[in-house]
Amino acid sequence: MRLIQFIDNTRTPRVGEVDARSATVEALRGDESIYALAQKALASGLTLATLIGESPREATFDYAQLLADGRVLTPLQHPDPAHCLVTGTGLTHTGSAATRDAMHQHEAKHQAEEEALTDSMRVFRWGVEGGRPEDGHPGAQPEWFYKGNGHMVVAPGAPLSSPGFALDGGEEPELVGLYMVDETGTPRRLGFAIGNEFSDHVIERQNYLYLAHSKLRQCAVGPELWIGALPDDLRGSSRIRRQGKIIWEKPFLTGEANMCHSLDNLEYHHFKYAAHRHPGDVHLHFMGTATLSFADGIRVEPGDEFEIDLPAMGAPLRNTLQVVDDGFSIGDVQSL
Repeated sequence: MRLIQFIDNTRTPRVGEVDARSATVEALRGDESIYALAQKALASGLTLATLIGESPREATFDYAQLLADGRVLTPLQHPDPAHCLVTGTGLTHTGSAATRDAMHQHEAKHQAEEEALTDSMRVFRWGVEGGRPEDGHPGAQPEWFYKGNGHMVVAPGAPLSSPGFALDGGEEPELVGLYMVDETGTPRRLGFAIGNEFSDHVIERQNYLYLAHSKLRQCAVGPELWIGALPDDLRGSSRIRRQGKIIWEKPFLTGEANMCHSLDNLEYHHFKYAAHRHPGDVHLHFMGTATLSFADGIRVEPGDEFEIDLPAMGAPLRNTLQVVDDGFSIGDVQSL
């Protein structure tokens, strides 16, 4: 089951189910957001899929036209963006350590073989050895990072803004888990979406302790919310277009069959913190990647278009890069 949030012809937010056969979207009657729909499911005691299946439809829209018109929204938002936490885990996919390790090798150039392992490779090894526990106990912790709140999330088709002080603004094609915390403090997984995690890889490469800085950037999620069992093996492509021409393209893999951590383990290590289980909050959690154009020497430019295409999960996610300087300078913090 595939849902989107979109703006209808009267500029009203709507929820719609994608019909892949006809390439249309059927609007659900009376529902203006997936967040409200999830709240309704909790109140009724029904699963989200059951509630959607029982919801009447009242209008049909051309899906490609909604995307072309920029009327498709990110698939899950909180009414107050400050109550949406955007986070992620890294070094979770087979192959991800090689990409990261190559960026950080200079840190350990003159050490003995065991000591020469970068912190990235150590964390990756811990995941390989203990990231998929089968005894009901937590496994190895993944790398975890914070990207911001709901203000950092842009819709499909919208520009991804890189700040004027940034040294890079590169794509990261990822799977995103979408969650809402219920009134008892229990995280509820609504489903998954395609994501572009978008980071500053030049700053990260300068020193691994700058990873936190590199992640404080916008991101894009969508267009669709995938509800139901997630395929273990997901295969897609990540592309960059410049003036309409593809300048870089590479396949990427995700899903549990291509990860060294189980989804259960990643979810546990995020939601084990009580602060992440505040009733009503929304969480968008990026699950990691092993494919970056930056690792292949690509340097993106304003106007370049990122495309994250994961066919099993619906329409691709496309966003262009822009650079925005908001004018904030040193000394602009003022005493009250």
